[in-house]
Amino acid sequence: MLLTDFQYDLPDERIARFPLAQRDRSKLLTYRRGRIEHRTFFELPELLPTNTLLLFNDTRVIPARLHFQKLTGAVIELFLLNPVPTDRLVTEAMQDHRQSVWQCMIGNRKRWKPDEVLTQTLRIGEQTVPLNAHWQNAEQAHIRLEWDSDDSFAAVLHEAGNIPLPPYLNREVTDADRETYQTVYSRMEGAVAAPTAGLHFTPALLSELTRHGIQTDFLTLHVGAGTFQPIKSADVRQHAMHTEQVVYSRQNLENLVRHTGPVIPVGTTSMRSLESLYWFGVRLLHQESEPFYLDQQYPYSFVEEQLPTRETSLKAVLNYLQKNDQQQIVAHTGIYCIPGYRFRLCDGLITNFHQPGSTLIVLVSALVGENWRTIYQEALENDYRFLSYGDSSLLLP
Repeated sequence: MLLTDFQYDLPDERIARFPLAQRDRSKLLTYRRGRIEHRTFFELPELLPTNTLLLFNDTRVIPARLHFQKLTGAVIELFLLNPVPTDRLVTEAMQDHRQSVWQCMIGNRKRWKPDEVLTQTLRIGEQTVPLNAHWQNAEQAHIRLEWDSDDSFAAVLHEAGNIPLPPYLNREVTDADRETYQTVYSRMEGAVAAPTAGLHFTPALLSELTRHGIQTDFLTLHVGAGTFQPIKSADVRQHAMHTEQVVYSRQNLENLVRHTGPVIPVGTTSMRSLESLYWFGVRLLHQESEPFYLDQQYPYSFVEEQLPTRETSLKAVLNYLQKNDQQQIVAHTGIYCIPGYRFRLCDGLITNFHQPGSTLIVLVSALVGENWRTIYQEALENDYRFLSYGDSSLLLP
């Protein structure tokens, strides 16, 4: 399964570096059992199958890039990845006071001495607040951030940080990106990249979905920086998939168990969340340790006859919540959907057009097979805009 099988030529001018003024006016390529049509995103409600349940990822992008300038002029960049410990809820860490510890990617790391404190001064309301960065664990790249005020870490970060736009946009962040690089339904702070398939939705379009009898639900996967990690191995199966935190509510499980129609995720993060949920049920049924941690090899370790139905697996997770009187589950998934993977919960996908040779192209190929090439060629020939701020597709294999 060669990386070259998932490449295509993406001209630089086809990358959408800024969003459209009206989110739902983007193009929508629909692929339905081999047939392609070109529509507009606001037409989505009439294009979805009857009795569809749409699953959205309601994560919210945080200003995860922090810059500290030393007296020497050197600039150290901290890119927040996840709170420490890694199983801590990101939304909980955002409410920290006085200090918060995060694992970071560190730019210009060699210029930051082990005992050196980095400082920047913030203006929060009427207060001047110093924000200090200390090494907590250099080997693990754990950084302790401290500030002398009663403000939450979310408030501090809002003033100190920048939205981490995808590197392939190759431009500076603007003030507008703070809103345009968020979905209109985002609410759970913690992502370092937007679930971009959701950027096309507007409040009016969400209302129109309801009017058409389309059911909706929201789960939370905090998109990590690994989503931009390119595949470097010649064989895509050797790629080390990143792990992300995902939160499921009891309501999610009840809705999925009760639903009898198609389940369609909005975006690859929602798809990875839903497919992982099936495997968490399998782990519970097998009474495995760490039932809510999924590595990329696990789904490929069974023969079909050993696996439970969708309903049996979902009920196993719901029963776990009921038995333990829990309203939600915090899990970690490294699921990697490659050709040959059989989708367990998802019957289609709404997604943007992705980078050549990315894990996201591999996922699309797992869903629609070699037809992904036809889909992408059609999009290129019909002037679609690509990547995060680009146009969209509805894939119904």
